[in-house]
Amino acid sequence: MTTVTDLRIEPVVGDEMAEQWRYVHNVIVPPAAMGLEDVRERARRYRLENAYLGDTLVGCSTVRPPEGEDAVATVIARVLPDYRGRGFGTALYEKGVDHAHVLGARVIETCVLAVNGDGTRFAQARGFVEVDRYVLDGESDEWIDLRLEPDRRSF
Repeated sequence: MTTVTDLRIEPVVGDEMAEQWRYVHNVIVPPAAMGLEDVRERARRYRLENAYLGDTLVGCSTVRPPEGEDAVATVIARVLPDYRGRGFGTALYEKGVDHAHVLGARVIETCVLAVNGDGTRFAQARGFVEVDRYVLDGESDEWIDLRLEPDRRSF
């Protein structure tokens, strides 16, 4: 059985990796499905990474740099359903938090599609608490914003 020590996490570089990142993103959050150009634009603003077991894509992550007076960064880890429960999400999340810290983050947030119970449980197990629920204008899907409790910060 493969373990988290077999996991390789790499920054998204080039269209092939961007397509892989897009695939995972679109599987996990289909209401926010993106095209390749959307991913390219996002890669200019955020750190995007893919996670692999050998050559097999298992997940991806996004780190939005700190913003505002509170230096709030957003870290999102996504793992394909067949690879959950093996520590891969934790590895992606921890690497993302480390990167956010390097960028100067003092507060970490994440966002989850409300119907993604696995994602919500994952965030809550790491100390995140819900701070907002909303539906984007013109859409019907509910989103949850969560913030890491100060005493549970990973950095």
